[in-house]
Amino acid sequence: MKSILAAVALAAVMPAYANDSHPFDVHDLVMLDRLSDPVLAPDGGTIAFDVRETDDAANQGTHGIWTVPVSGGAPRRITDKLLNATSARWSSDGKYLYFLAAKDSTRQLWRIDTQGSAALQAAALMLDIENFKLAPDGRRVLVSVQIFPECANAADAIACTKKKLDERKADKASGTLYDKLFVRHWDTWADGRRAQLFIADLGTDGKLGVLRLLTRDIDGDVPSKPFGDDTEYAFSPDGQTVYFNVRIAGKSEPWSTNFDIYAVPADASAAPKNLTADNPAWDGYPLPSADGKTLYYLAMKRAGFESDRFGIIALDLATGAKREIDPHWDRSASALKESIDGKSLYTTTDDEGDHALFAVDIASGKASKLVAKGSVVGFDVGKKGLVVAHQDFKHPTDVYTADARGRYLRQVTHFNAERLKNIRFGDAKFFTFKGHGGDTVQGYVVKPVDYKPGVKYPVAFIVHGGPQGAMTNDFHYRWNPQTYAGQGFAVVTINFHGSTGYGQAFTDAISGDWGGAPLEDLKAGWAAAQDKYAFLDGSRACALGASFGGYMMYWIAGVWNEPWKCIVAHDGVFDGRMMSYSTDELWFDEYEHGGKTQYEDPAIYEKYNPIDHVRDWRVPMLIVHSDQDFRIPLEQGLAAFTALQRRGIPSQFLRFPDENHWVLKPHNSVQWHDSVNAWLKQWTEK
Repeated sequence: MKSILAAVALAAVMPAYANDSHPFDVHDLVMLDRLSDPVLAPDGGTIAFDVRETDDAANQGTHGIWTVPVSGGAPRRITDKLLNATSARWSSDGKYLYFLAAKDSTRQLWRIDTQGSAALQAAALMLDIENFKLAPDGRRVLVSVQIFPECANAADAIACTKKKLDERKADKASGTLYDKLFVRHWDTWADGRRAQLFIADLGTDGKLGVLRLLTRDIDGDVPSKPFGDDTEYAFSPDGQTVYFNVRIAGKSEPWSTNFDIYAVPADASAAPKNLTADNPAWDGYPLPSADGKTLYYLAMKRAGFESDRFGIIALDLATGAKREIDPHWDRSASALKESIDGKSLYTTTDDEGDHALFAVDIASGKASKLVAKGSVVGFDVGKKGLVVAHQDFKHPTDVYTADARGRYLRQVTHFNAERLKNIRFGDAKFFTFKGHGGDTVQGYVVKPVDYKPGVKYPVAFIVHGGPQGAMTNDFHYRWNPQTYAGQGFAVVTINFHGSTGYGQAFTDAISGDWGGAPLEDLKAGWAAAQDKYAFLDGSRACALGASFGGYMMYWIAGVWNEPWKCIVAHDGVFDGRMMSYSTDELWFDEYEHGGKTQYEDPAIYEKYNPIDHVRDWRVPMLIVHSDQDFRIPLEQGLAAFTALQRRGIPSQFLRFPDENHWVLKPHNSVQWHDSVNAWLKQWTEK
């Protein structure tokens, strides 16, 4: 019976044409394998990586650890499907892989030898291990676990925290009393716990010894929430020191971006020491040099601004002297890795429509683009060269190898080849035009699948979120332009002022000007695209976007609604005043309004407030919003739908009670796309 039910459920997602040639659509999208997190063995001969498969019956993704020789060959899954394993990391001798997997409802550390014998549970804590990092010599491990601050000085902080959680669960009163923010963050209500770093010895049997708290008296999360990972802490090469970044919470956490980097003895013999107290902005992602003399890290210069440029800093650990390695490189770096010869640092960043891999020369600061023509979504550095996880408009992620200079790029895995051979995609083209202030602005179009010259096609005009983000040459699992091309739509999208990958001044231009320069770019880009591409039918176009893109949908509904037959607004800001009080991360909203709160400067929150233009709305609109979205709370979408209904404008409201700012569950993704596509077709049919 279980097999029958699973087959029926799978049929709901996988249509009958799945094995026949057909245009790409959401049913293909949700079933593709997703590769990530490639890591090289110490000898450089084998790559381990994560593969997420879709479990349709469970309506979720399931993960497994795979390996493949650098020289090529058939990939091999080495963890059991039931483990749902993630975060593979090699032991120092290359004989084992450590990873995280659930056991008795808690996520624990496991070890498996690379020959694929049965996995060993290396930890049996009463709480989840959030992430981990092995010491260079393989004898110790750092683990991040969430504990109550009042348990930090207990003989066993883990047991103390578990006891308090059990007591709360048993209490018949359900209320939670708060005295500071965050009360909720991203999609989770705060329960008072902090992610803290512990260190433990690893026995010869691979099992954890006694945990020792390293971040004692640190009032903050290590790594950060909600998306922090093991790039936010590191061992020194000799294993004697641990570096980590943290934002001290206090009462100001929701409006502070002041992360600092701390150093603490790995034996917990002294308190953590702040190494970057002189910078009130964001310092993070520590990387000790292989010789132990230098600590590299990323630093912003403007406090309160999460989208400032990350410069690369070198800290001389002997003298305390700091210098910015790349002051003349107008890009924002991400987490770093050192080259084998110690002369360069590798990093990825948005760059003119790509998310590219760069090497930055440590001595000169010169940045060289190594891998582009798409998006590098993960990489590692080994003795024999590089491994990169790469994707583009037509190709989901696979693993590739290259030499240390990014040459001789060679595909090693072909995970979705069988599925992709029957799928037809639309062709994408980048174009540029003169936007706000005469600046060159970039966008791209995607032709409909099976495009025929001389035919005009309806258009999906997509506005990206962020707003300090970009629509790049990638294979997105939520806003993939190919899903619209597969439905017979042409796609146009513009990387307006505020987008990343075009220099920091271009990114900065949107702050305080949400409805100004970006709207000018969107208007100019829409006109330029129609002039350049005759197949765009401007009389049959719908605009759609999420987050900032959702805000822009509400904004253009009042101030630029002439071109559009319909609008789709996902998780957008409808009322800037209420957004400033109900969003979780206040630093973002306040910086975008000149560093002022709404009560300090009400006028700036009204300058580009969509709610003030509802009287001019006329275009049919589909609104999507989710209950667990604490970044832009549900009431924003519900209020906009109320406005539409009260105005008598054709409208629909799609609510997901179990999603956050993103729609992630496979069946919800299908429903989202089906609802959006039906709305687009309803209003663009001839």
